[in-house]
Amino acid sequence: MKEMIRARAPLRIGMAGGGTDVEPYASERGGYVFNTTIDKYAYCTVVPNGSDRLSIVSLDYGTFEAQLDGGPLKYDGNMDLIKAVSNHFSITDGFDVFIHSDAPPGSGLGGSSTVIVSILGAVTEWLGVRMNDYDLAELAFKLEREELGLKGGKQDQYAAVFGGFNLMEFGRSGVRVNKVRLKDDIINELQYCSLLCYTGRSRESANIIDSQMARYSEGSNTDALDASKKLAVDERNALVRGNIKEFGGMLNDAWEQKKKFTPDVTNSSLDKFYRAAMDSGAIGGKVSGAGGGGFMYFVCEYDKKHLVAKELTKMKATITDFMFEKTGVQMWRQRE
Repeated sequence: MKEMIRARAPLRIGMAGGGTDVEPYASERGGYVFNTTIDKYAYCTVVPNGSDRLSIVSLDYGTFEAQLDGGPLKYDGNMDLIKAVSNHFSITDGFDVFIHSDAPPGSGLGGSSTVIVSILGAVTEWLGVRMNDYDLAELAFKLEREELGLKGGKQDQYAAVFGGFNLMEFGRSGVRVNKVRLKDDIINELQYCSLLCYTGRSRESANIIDSQMARYSEGSNTDALDASKKLAVDERNALVRGNIKEFGGMLNDAWEQKKKFTPDVTNSSLDKFYRAAMDSGAIGGKVSGAGGGGFMYFVCEYDKKHLVAKELTKMKATITDFMFEKTGVQMWRQRE
């Protein structure tokens, strides 16, 4: 019988503080990020094939094959996330990999980081490597950001591993994930008032992050970054109290601060989407991720949410049904 090892890791919505988890700000001033995972996932299936070959099929990036007995796989921008995991564990036994994600690349939901967490989940389950949540998230960060040099912060990897609503702290001493345990009534009400839409525009987050950090080095966006991390804490507190309207208003404040990180965060198209949503009944919202496009998240008046959805649909945005997800990365085995 063929054994398949699978993993899925949830994508996330950034509520406030995104950008303060990026170096050097995180180490110099300390970052706070408030985010939550949703029931959209990155999936990875590993199938040992009894050879010395790695074979990859990705619904987003195509196919790749390579021998595993010739030393470390070379990074060239093609399937590098899987290559980094294979190199890290010095894998020489052949395996087939199938990966796909519920969100397109550049969507602002933490896609590439969630993908590498799902790959690590499946591979460690296959190899019998046991890692706690912090170690797994940190390894995902190091492989993606340090080994491969892909730009970004730390929140995405930790969100995908831990799952649920979290207030994350970033600093010189490392990362601390504070689980935010909300009453079911509060989550249900927030779900009822929440709207997620895809703007139809992808963006290159690395360029936006480079611009943001260059402006931080100049001292031109430090106040906005400081305000954003304070809003992460304030948003958490508002939700714990069950004050959805206050939380929605803080989302608007977080968006206003985020736009000060760098001009690349927004554009005329996103501004039009945002104005249309606010004019038709949204209390507040923001782009999830670095900015420039991808998904926008809004909290709406409960009896106006359908009007917001109607207006955004007229503007060719795609309304995306979702539920909040409490669980992080999961692994399991299947035989056939």
